[in-house]
Amino acid sequence: MGNAIRLARYSRRYWALLLLSVVLMALMGMMTAARALLVKVVFGRVLRPSLDAAPEKIFTVPFVGRDIYLEQFFPPGTVHNILSMVAIAILVVFAVRGICDYLGDYLTSYVGFSTVRDLRNQVFEKLLRHGAGFFDSNSTGKLMSSVMSDIEKIQTACSDMLADVLRQTFSLLANLLVLFGIDWKLALFALTLFPFVLLPTARLGSRIRRTSRRTQDATGDMNQVLQEAIAGHQVVKAFAAEDYELRRFHAAADKLFSYNIRKVILQGIPSPFIELMGSLTFVGLLWFGRLEIKAGAIKADDFMSFLAALLFLFEPVKRLTNLMSIFQQAIGASEKVFGYLDEPAEVANRPDARPVGPFRGSIMFDHVGFRYPTASGNQLEDVTLEIRAGEIVALVGPSGAGKSTLASLVPRFRDPVEGVVRVDGVDVRDLTLDSLRGTISMVAQETFLFNDTVANNIAYGMRGVDPAKVVEAAQAALAHDFIQELALGYETVIGDRGVKLSGGQRQRLSIARAILKNSPILILDEATSNLDTESEMLVQKALANLMAGRTVIVIAHRMSTIRRADRIVVLDAGRIVETGNHEELIGQGGIYHRLHELQYVD
Repeated sequence: MGNAIRLARYSRRYWALLLLSVVLMALMGMMTAARALLVKVVFGRVLRPSLDAAPEKIFTVPFVGRDIYLEQFFPPGTVHNILSMVAIAILVVFAVRGICDYLGDYLTSYVGFSTVRDLRNQVFEKLLRHGAGFFDSNSTGKLMSSVMSDIEKIQTACSDMLADVLRQTFSLLANLLVLFGIDWKLALFALTLFPFVLLPTARLGSRIRRTSRRTQDATGDMNQVLQEAIAGHQVVKAFAAEDYELRRFHAAADKLFSYNIRKVILQGIPSPFIELMGSLTFVGLLWFGRLEIKAGAIKADDFMSFLAALLFLFEPVKRLTNLMSIFQQAIGASEKVFGYLDEPAEVANRPDARPVGPFRGSIMFDHVGFRYPTASGNQLEDVTLEIRAGEIVALVGPSGAGKSTLASLVPRFRDPVEGVVRVDGVDVRDLTLDSLRGTISMVAQETFLFNDTVANNIAYGMRGVDPAKVVEAAQAALAHDFIQELALGYETVIGDRGVKLSGGQRQRLSIARAILKNSPILILDEATSNLDTESEMLVQKALANLMAGRTVIVIAHRMSTIRRADRIVVLDAGRIVETGNHEELIGQGGIYHRLHELQYVD
């Protein structure tokens, strides 16, 4: 129930439209009930050969006791006058009902779609604001399933279901009003079986919600298999693992199929049960009504109107029970969505965070320690290091030494569990994330390019960039020549992750992006490790242009990249074990010397 109330809060900004739709649906429900009263008029005045002189009562307002007479709407006259008036009334009732239904459905759908759009935008924003640790703990497929599939379930409940709930609820209330207005004793008799319908249906709700949640989890698992197989299609083919991936996908699809079938079974139970209870009610009512008519307690045309209202009542009851199943699915889906919204961001702006100023001083790691949530020990242990403005510092060490982790603390992809990282003497946690990251550019080993044009990839995240500046950045990154050779030049769409380009070309576009950003701090994380010799030469020249006049943290294994550093810091098991320039460290005969020798062994 808490999630339902929380979903309702998202529609508060559209309360005026929602209120208008409620009024329209209420009017539509009144017109639905008016059909039952028209049945009485048709049987009592139109089809009867003679007219009673006395005014004929057609309805008594329940709990008020006021009688409504036919003559209040139709003046005394001939059968033909009554027939004309009834024909007009039928047209008016059905026209008003149709118009109100259409407008009410449009307004509720508008409110529902708007509400879900706001929710989806908020979920996506929250995902983007999470730090690297969140994405380490949640698979891409399951996150995509929540943003799309889970919210799609909520959308069905908030748009299609909301309109139908209002429609059926007001139809139900209006028809109940007619039943009690015609004969309250007969109405109580007719409704005696309804609790036996509603109670079992309500008990099914929790089971439907659990099944829906499992269905969404199974959808996430299947999306994960699909995403991995498509993204890693070259690995799949290289290892002839198509059959293995097919088995994984079939297993996930079968699991989803079983949950879907179970959901259909649970959703379908109320319908035949209501049909059975409805038929029993109708048969019992015919028997009881016959006795009432013989005793003169009710007139035949009143009874026909009563039967019509009862028949009109069964459809809303049936629809509402089905809608409850959809509602339970939406509640089940919302649990995961709200779980993401409620999960605190491990990296966030402090309330008093301030923008970073022009970088002139240093980057300081002050007794920094870091541990991954699932790790048993620290990845970094008591690291103290100062990198002065304009200095090029290389981080070197065996795999797993903590080099990339240390560099990731500067732009606050992660926060240290011990110690402080400072930029110009200010704790990075006291700086706004946008301004901090605005002072930092990165070129990583795994270059991520978007399925967009070359120009948009270079100018990614920057608005209103002069095209001439994009070309200048590409020229500095030694990318202009190969871009010119592409089919549409800078307007060429390069495919998912830049698949239409070579590794060296992708890396030079990444460098051009960093050059255009023109940040004072630069982090190079294994920027040349996957390149051949010719591509590395071009990238090294581009990197030289990029590094000029900047404070640079270089993470690399290749000595060609490391040699140009002003200072080399060697890490091992999360600690700084050696510091110096290339010649000094070679002379020490330590870890750096060993790594150097291993790289140049024939």
